[in-house]
Amino acid sequence: MKTFAAVLVLAATVSARAAASPATGTNWPSYHGPRGSGLAEGFATPQKWDVATGQNVRWKTAVPGLGLSSPVIWGTRIFLTTAVAAAGEQKLKIGLYGDIGAAEDNGEQEWRVLCLDKKTGHVLLGETSHPDRPKIKRHTKASHANATVATDGRHVVAHFGSEGLYCDDQDGVLLWKKDFGVLDSGYYTVPCAQWGYGNSPVIHDGRLIVQCDVQTNSFVASYDLRDGRELWRTPRAEVPTWCTPTVAEANGHAQIICNGYHVHAGYDFATGRELWRLRNGGDIPVPTPVVGHNLAFLTSAHGRLAPIYAVRLSAEGDITLGADASTNAHIAWSVPRGGSYLQTPVLVGDELYLCNDLGILSCYDARNGQRHYQERLSTGGNGFTASPVAADGKIYCVAENGRVYVAALGQDFELLAKNELGEPCLVTPAIAAGTIYFRTQGHVIAIGSR
Repeated sequence: MKTFAAVLVLAATVSARAAASPATGTNWPSYHGPRGSGLAEGFATPQKWDVATGQNVRWKTAVPGLGLSSPVIWGTRIFLTTAVAAAGEQKLKIGLYGDIGAAEDNGEQEWRVLCLDKKTGHVLLGETSHPDRPKIKRHTKASHANATVATDGRHVVAHFGSEGLYCDDQDGVLLWKKDFGVLDSGYYTVPCAQWGYGNSPVIHDGRLIVQCDVQTNSFVASYDLRDGRELWRTPRAEVPTWCTPTVAEANGHAQIICNGYHVHAGYDFATGRELWRLRNGGDIPVPTPVVGHNLAFLTSAHGRLAPIYAVRLSAEGDITLGADASTNAHIAWSVPRGGSYLQTPVLVGDELYLCNDLGILSCYDARNGQRHYQERLSTGGNGFTASPVAADGKIYCVAENGRVYVAALGQDFELLAKNELGEPCLVTPAIAAGTIYFRTQGHVIAIGSR
């Protein structure tokens, strides 16, 4: 993509000023929700629905192209990205398989940011972009638009990897853009196995945070959201990951927490100085760190390791565990095997929930690491890529075939319902004001009590 511009066609009753005031449980501003928590509070959400008959389906809107970015929500608007091929069908290969090869559909694409009306699903965003050929191929279970946008109610930031990063205002006017060159986050042991890019940006306190873990010159960086000015950039001795960072605050101090293989680390929000580092994780980490109880929960599960770490936010220096140790002064608890490969956990109260790519849902005591249960949701060999989300006493886990498993929150496992979306779904849903927004392969579907 050489240039990008967008024009929003908005109802006159919607004002950017009103949209800039957040309310609890009504906004879902970035990947996996507020602070990556995966949790929406304050509203009742449905347990059962039927897309085929329309039961509890508020609307269903077709989305062009292929994108695996999650919806984000602010005020009355939903934002998501897609890549539309000029010719040929863009296919997804779902299921449990270990093929590291790339999809062979590297033809001309248009990268788009779409805006939908949250109430009706009507597409409000009409955009223009200059088509181009992707600089990096995608995996057969990925797209050319994987990273989720971030918004603060005034800015909408979309990162298309090697095709650039773009910051628009809420009216779709381009404010600034960045070109980081080629960002190859494919398999580090087989560099020709290109997989696309999936590290989503986050916004905090007027700054944009980007974690770019790629084949060469990985880094985490902070930018002034107003004009894109780089405030700092810290190198990371890291191989490619698909990790989205989290900003955590404790005792008046903010830090950026990055998952990784070689380098799980915390960085000073103001300066980028590394505060702590932790070795030994899965070798292709994807999950976003989740924060609560003055702890950061990090997990991964590829290669020989599948750990869960509960890192104290006061950690300093090299906090790597010694041989056969599960805790130290900086790590409250850890589990050597039990982590998730792709999925970000959900923390609700004292319980930490993980659902892995086999559809095994686990619940741990977040304070001490005691496992309350481990139950298999699916018995049919279905893969799970989307991260679980929670609301209204329920956790929602989405299988790639479009089946959504609804379980009760709590220390005892209780499966409440199974619901079909009718299409493959690899995307983490969003929740706002009691409605769950699922992005399937071809649609966005709003599920809410009617």
